Amino acid sequence: MNLSVNIAGVTLKNPVTVASGTFGSGMEYGEFVDLNRLGAVTTKGVANVPWPGNATPRIAETCGGMMNAIGLQNPGLRVFKERDLKFLADYDTKIIVNVCGRSKEDYIDAVEQLGDTNADLLEINISCPNVKEGGIAFGQNPKMAEEITAAVKKVAKQPVIMKLSPNVTDITEMARAVEAGGADAVSLINTLTGMKIDVERRTFAVANKTGGLSGPAIKPVAVRMVYQVANAIKLPIIGMGGIRTAEDALEFLMVGASAVAVGTANFVNPYATLEVIDGIAAYMERHGIQDINELIGCVK
Repeated sequence: MNLSVNIAGVTLKNPVTVASGTFGSGMEYGEFVDLNRLGAVTTKGVANVPWPGNATPRIAETCGGMMNAIGLQNPGLRVFKERDLKFLADYDTKIIVNVCGRSKEDYIDAVEQLGDTNADLLEINISCPNVKEGGIAFGQNPKMAEEITAAVKKVAKQPVIMKLSPNVTDITEMARAVEAGGADAVSLINTLTGMKIDVERRTFAVANKTGGLSGPAIKPVAVRMVYQVANAIKLPIIGMGGIRTAEDALEFLMVGASAVAVGTANFVNPYATLEVIDGIAAYMERHGIQDINELIGCVK
C-alpha cells in the first residue's frame, strides 16, 4: 500500500503533517509522537529577527474550537537554526519551515538565511500584517500576494508553499495570484478572524480584541475553500482547518488536497496525527485502495 505523496518535488512518506504554531518544532511532542512517522513536521512561524508576540491573554476556548492571538512570537532565525533545525535533523521526516515577516524585505532576508539549511520546503505565512501598508495582511490583497511570492521565489533555494488566508472575499483570486507569482504549492486555510467577550469581566477574552479561530468549527469552510482552490489552480495543496480524525483528513484529500495538516487537535490529543495516519491506512485497506493518490481529488 502506497501512502506517499509529492509536494512540489518533495516526497512525503504519508500525507500528514502538522499546522504551523500547534506543534512547536516537535520538541514538545516527542514523548507522545514518533516524529519519524509523520510525513513532515511544519515548524512554528519564524522571522528574520525575534518577535515578542502580543499581550496576554492570547488564547480563548470557543464552542468547537479555540481563538488565538499569539502574534507570531518567535526567537528569530539565529536561535531557530541552532535549536529547532538541529533537533529535527535527527528524524526521518521532511521539514517544512513556516516563515513570517512584516515587510517584503523581512521575508527575503529570512528565506535567504534558510537557503543552506536542512529545510525541505518553505511555507510562507502571508497572513502577517504588512507594516508598510498600514497593517493589511499580504494575503488579503492579490497584488501584494503575487509580489511577495515572486520576491521570495527569486531567492528561495527550496520549493515555496504560500499559506492562504480565508479572510478574503474570493479565495480563488488569492490562489491564482500566488500561482502567477511562481508559487510551487499552496496551503490553506489559515485561521478565521473571530472575537469572544468575557462577560464576567465585561471585556475582550483576548487582549488583541480579535483572534484567529481554529478547530472543528471551521472545517466545513476549509473543505469548501480547498475544493474551490483545487479547481482554480494547478498547484499541489496542503489542506487544513479542524482536522481531528482520518475521516476529516479524507474529506480534504477527496476534494483535491495532496496532503493535510493537523492543528488544534494536537492540543487536546497529542496522538491525533498518528491516529489520522493509521485511520487513512485502515480506510484504504477496507476499500481495497492500493495508492493514496487514487483518492486525491476523487470528488468532483
